[in-house]
Order: sequence, then C-alpha cells, then structure tokens
Amino acid sequence: MIGSNESCTEGPIPTSYLACLAYLLGEWTGVEHAEDYLSYTVYLSWVLFPLGIVFIFPAALYFFCANLSLLLLHVYKRRKNGLKEAHSDDVWYGAKEMLANLWDGHGRIWHGYELHGEENIPEGPAIIVFYHGASPADYLYFMARLLIRRKRYCHVVADHFVFRLPGFKMFIEVLGILHGPKEECVSALKKGYLLAISPGGAREALFSDETYTIMWGNRKGFAQVAIDAKVPIIPMFTQNIREGIRTLGRIKILRKLYERVRWPVVPMYGWFPVKLRTFIGEPIPYDPNITAEELTAKTKAALQALIDKHQKIPGSILRALKERFQTRQKED
Repeated sequence: MIGSNESCTEGPIPTSYLACLAYLLGEWTGVEHAEDYLSYTVYLSWVLFPLGIVFIFPAALYFFCANLSLLLLHVYKRRKNGLKEAHSDDVWYGAKEMLANLWDGHGRIWHGYELHGEENIPEGPAIIVFYHGASPADYLYFMARLLIRRKRYCHVVADHFVFRLPGFKMFIEVLGILHGPKEECVSALKKGYLLAISPGGAREALFSDETYTIMWGNRKGFAQVAIDAKVPIIPMFTQNIREGIRTLGRIKILRKLYERVRWPVVPMYGWFPVKLRTFIGEPIPYDPNITAEELTAKTKAALQALIDKHQKIPGSILRALKERFQTRQKED
C-alpha cells in the first residue's frame, strides 16, 4: 500500500492506476485494504462482462432504435407542415418510410430477417392473423419490409395497456395502431387497409413458451370482423420468435398477477441475435356461409400448420443462433 506521504507517481517506477485508485479510495473512505476490494470488483466485472454483452447490449440496441424512432417522429412532426408529400395524401408517409428503413436495417443486421410468402397478401384489404412472440419485433420487421417492397402499410390491433404507455401517443398516431373495437376494425378494412391481429395478445406473448402453444382462449372477434368486412384471413408465423426473447411466464404467481392487473408484469430476457423468418400462409377466403366459430377454428388450424412446418419443437436458442451464423457465413 502507498504511504500517506507518497504520490501516486513518485519513484522510478510509477504506481499502477489500480493501486493509486485504491489508495485514494482508502484515504477518502477510511477503509483499510481498499486495494483488495477494488481488485475483487474488477475481477467480478470481467466475470460478468459476457453476461452484459448477452443481455444488456441487445436490449440497449433495441431500446435505442425505439427512442431513435420517437426522436425522428418528433423532428418530422416539426417539419411536416413544410413538407410536400406529392406521392401520397398521407402526411405521415415520409415518417413511416424513415421508420421502415430503420427497423428493416435492425432486422437485417441483428436477425438476418427474411420474409417469405408475401405473394399471398392480396392487393385489397385482408386480416393478417399472427402468433405473438414475447415481443412484437417480428411484426415491426414485417411491416417495414412490406412498406419498402410493396409500398403498403399494415395497421395493427394492440392490447389495451399499449394506449396507456407514456410517450407512445405519437407512435399510435403515426403507425395507425387500433384499440380493437369491432366497428373500428371493420371500418379500417372497408377503407382498403391491411389489418394485423394476434388473437392471443399479451397473454400469448407472456405465457406461451418454446413449444409455441397457441393461446387464444375463446377469442373469435377477429373472425366476426372478417365476416362483417367480407375479407380473407391470412395466417402468419415467424420462425424462432420465442428464441430471441424468453419470458418467466412459467412462474404461477406472475400469471395470477397479470390476470389481476392486466399489465405485462412478467420479466423477459434474451434479445439474442437468432435467425428470424416470417412465413405468410395462403389466404382463407371470405365465405358468407361460415360462422365465426368455424372460421376461428379454420384459422387456428392454418396457423398451427405453419408452426408445425417451419418450427422445430421445442424451440432451442442455441439452434436458432446456429442458424443465424450459418446464414451469415453463406452471405459472406
């Protein structure tokens, strides 16, 4: 230990920065053997560094993109009155293109995102029914790729808690997120829009697992909307979506808490760079003679068929990571 009358840089051989810092901490706090505590702290930080890379960095990257999206929207809002959208009567179209390129870039770089079967999406209105992973990242990637390739935008029905999130009001306005009443959905479809719905919602996102169990309960409102609007239903599934982010939904007390407060109180972990591929199935055409119950069962069977065809059960994080790196090697 350095004497109290010595400088950290005295002598022919300068004292290490660690020893110098330990000395200063000891002088400031009065704690003896501060160098031992500091050495242990440095050692612990190196041990935990890989965990930080695995868990903290991906999440930070995801939230950075989300906050950057909000910043771009605020900048666009301040300038949109002076912008001439000659190619569209939607004053937010330029903002949607910005966000689409941002999220498409994130999907390409982090997940090697692929979209298959987009030829099954008709030119007119339709309902896209998708399996809900722990996060809606795959929907964002799908929406972005569709806008870039086809110049079409897909609206989405979100859970009630989304509309109570602070700072999301502009997202809701720009992205056309719907609250979900049947009349609002039918109206959007009759205007010619595409509409994405996950009947499982937050419950499926939080409490389904690597077996990719569809958790719709008795929900059949989307089927009645399709019947009333006379539009087809298109199933959609993203391979490995539950391997990118996992939840602790198997903890029973968390399920009880969610059912009581209806907020996403289940912790998540991961944000792994797994391979993501979105598959769009063949449309289920409008049939005036089918009931909502029958159409719900038919849609669920079509979605389950996509899962069975494109997802190995149970899902594996290591296998999904291996697929990502194998694809990256082929690209290089």
